[in-house]
Amino acid sequence: MNDKYKEWLKQADYDMETAEAMFNSGRYFYAVFMCHLSIEKALKGLYFKVLHETPPKTHNLLYLLNKISAKPNPKLEKFIVKLNTASIATRYPDDLAKIQADYTAEVTTKMMVKSKDVLQWVKTQL
Repeated sequence: MNDKYKEWLKQADYDMETAEAMFNSGRYFYAVFMCHLSIEKALKGLYFKVLHETPPKTHNLLYLLNKISAKPNPKLEKFIVKLNTASIATRYPDDLAKIQADYTAEVTTKMMVKSKDVLQWVKTQL
């Protein structure tokens, strides 16, 4: 069996560490962006492991979950929907001041904790 999924997971962990670095430097919406990227790569690792094919070049977490028929618990699934939506705002912000106001330290802390929960859940699926 090809272990390429392990590379995806290694990068997912690295990106989560980068989210922490962004948080610690006060770059909160970038921390959220990195959380999304971490979960995206983790799901792509699971995609590879389950389907034995290279994952598509998509940022849509819900699409990836659907393709691999993975079903997290309802709380995690609800958070994944929220993180998926946050990806667009953090990737292409319309207004820097507004997005900085939306992603405070408190909001970002909660999103990071939940992102780590999702990352852990993905690892249990491998």
